[in-house]
Amino acid sequence: MKHLAAYLLLSLGGNSSPSAKDIKKVLDSVGIEADDERLSTLISELKGKDLSELIAEGSSKLASVPSGGAGGAGAASGGAAAGGAGGAAEAAEEEKKEEEKEESDEDMGFGLFD
Repeated sequence: MKHLAAYLLLSLGGNSSPSAKDIKKVLDSVGIEADDERLSTLISELKGKDLSELIAEGSSKLASVPSGGAGGAGAASGGAAAGGAGGAAEAAEEEKKEEEKEESDEDMGFGLFD
C-alpha cells in the first residue's frame, strides 16, 4: 500500500510514469524502506495504464461490497426488547448521563467561541 501511495503521489505531482528510483526516494524521505519485489510488481502492473480509469473501475467495484452498517442497531434493539420497558428506560438514562459526562470532558471548561 505504501508503494502505491508513493506512486500516486508522484503521479499527482506530474510524473506520469514514476520509476522504482523515484518511489524509493519518496519512501526514503519519510523513513520507509521500499520492498524491491513489491515495487517491481507494482510498476509492472501499472505500466501503460491510466490511473484515472483504474480508480474509477475500483470505485465501482467497491460500491458493490456490502458494508454491514446496520449490525449494531439490531443487537441494541434486541436487548431492549428482552429487558422490557424498564430496562430500556434505564439504558437510555445511562446513555444520557454518559453523554453529558463526555461533553464536559471534551470542552475542558471552555467553549470554542468563549
